[in-house]
Amino acid sequence: MKAEEVIAHKEDKEFILKAVKENGKFLDLASKELQDDKEVVMTALEQDAEALEFASERLKNDKEVIIKGVKRAPWTVCYASEELKADKEIILESCKTYGQALYYASKELREDREVVKEAVKNKGIIIKYASEELRKDKELATIAVKQNKQAYHFIAHELQQDEEIKALL
Repeated sequence: MKAEEVIAHKEDKEFILKAVKENGKFLDLASKELQDDKEVVMTALEQDAEALEFASERLKNDKEVIIKGVKRAPWTVCYASEELKADKEIILESCKTYGQALYYASKELREDREVVKEAVKNKGIIIKYASEELRKDKELATIAVKQNKQAYHFIAHELQQDEEIKALL
């Protein structure tokens, strides 16, 4: 299927459903109405989670849609609405395999020890986006520095003086 065909049929739901089954990113060429159709968007995400970029703002605020995207491509959490970037379940799911998700998390979730721990386990340097309080947490600092020695520069000053943490460098 070619992009020109998709553009020519951008209002035709059945055609667009076939198109996004073949290539999820064809969602970008669908009409605004179909980019706001949950069935079309979920079908696109099934084929390519990166299609989340082209979903309507309303659907970027739909937890089911965002979870589907994040489970298949954790970095797509960046497309979630601000409200869903404050949803612990979504951010935690993303952080399990994509520590950088902490960057997109709400201030409250950057203060959540469980979320920060998941994030630094696979991307130590991301501790720089944790709350100041959690950057003072020795266990989190240890995990972060073990994962990436550069994380040392982002942990609390008093932990930088800690002999056990220095030994990890």
